[in-house]
Amino acid sequence: MKVLVTGSAGFIGSSLVARLLERGDVVIGIDNHNDYYDPALKEARLSRYASHSNYIHLRIDLADRQAIENIFAKHKPQRVVNLAAQAGVRYSIENPLAYIDSNIVGFTHILEGCRRHGVEHLVYASSSSVYGANTTMPFSVHHNVDHPLSLYAASKKSNELMAHAYSHLYGLPTTGLRFFTVYGPWGRPDMALFKFTKAILAGEKISVFNHGKHRRDFTYVDDIVEGIMRVLDRPAFSNLAWSGAQPDPGSSSAPWRIYNIGNNNPIELLHYIEELEKALGKKAEMELLPLQPGDVPDTSADVTDLVEQFHYKPVTSIEHGITKFVDWYREYFQC
Repeated sequence: MKVLVTGSAGFIGSSLVARLLERGDVVIGIDNHNDYYDPALKEARLSRYASHSNYIHLRIDLADRQAIENIFAKHKPQRVVNLAAQAGVRYSIENPLAYIDSNIVGFTHILEGCRRHGVEHLVYASSSSVYGANTTMPFSVHHNVDHPLSLYAASKKSNELMAHAYSHLYGLPTTGLRFFTVYGPWGRPDMALFKFTKAILAGEKISVFNHGKHRRDFTYVDDIVEGIMRVLDRPAFSNLAWSGAQPDPGSSSAPWRIYNIGNNNPIELLHYIEELEKALGKKAEMELLPLQPGDVPDTSADVTDLVEQFHYKPVTSIEHGITKFVDWYREYFQC
């Protein structure tokens, strides 16, 4: 297939591109290479496949409407995976407009490109953060999610609603994937595992919010990519039993679907840190702090639909995943 991947120099995007190329697909990658974190890491990810004969890389911002239209018109991708977004719950409190430009305006341009150029399937990244104030565990795509606790979460919920409108009006198959705390090699420096590793090795204190009582459904990046691949290969389909009298939030009479991708095994943050200490062979000095604004105390993914419809469930253990990350970190930073 010819697949357009946005955020192709990002954490998840770069791993997905590598897998798509490995199986023989032609990939057009888009990334704006912004400086939200060190652009050198993005360049290093890109270097793994930039010279591949089946890969084209374009340094473009999703907010550039005409540039995105030109890409669709020229390359005519059959399928699209939208992973580009302004990430980070906490940064959305400081700089909310960045999320409007990338996550709302940029996503609209992707939807329009798909509509105008006959794309067979759009798969896009949503987030576990959409569950917001929900407290019923595990989180299910069949739960209502109308109470986001950050603008980042609200932008991801907006993506799901915008996709539904396009699926309903234009018959565009769209699938949203709610990722649960992704970690692993080539990760983002603003994420906890990366920050903790850097600080512990430097002998510095780590800030542990909610006094370490967070429980997260940490999901290894390779598990996420495997889920994306399986979903991409099967365009979203209508739920023939869907009823407006009793609407199911996770499906529709339109070709629109939502799935959780999580490890289905929540881990307390303090245990996560313990496993990191083992992998590093060094103890952490912790500063225990209260819950931060915009954060939710716990996440847990109900992945029943993913298992039943795609025969797939993330399987990588925390112990294995953290060890793989530490091995990569030491090699990349030569430490």
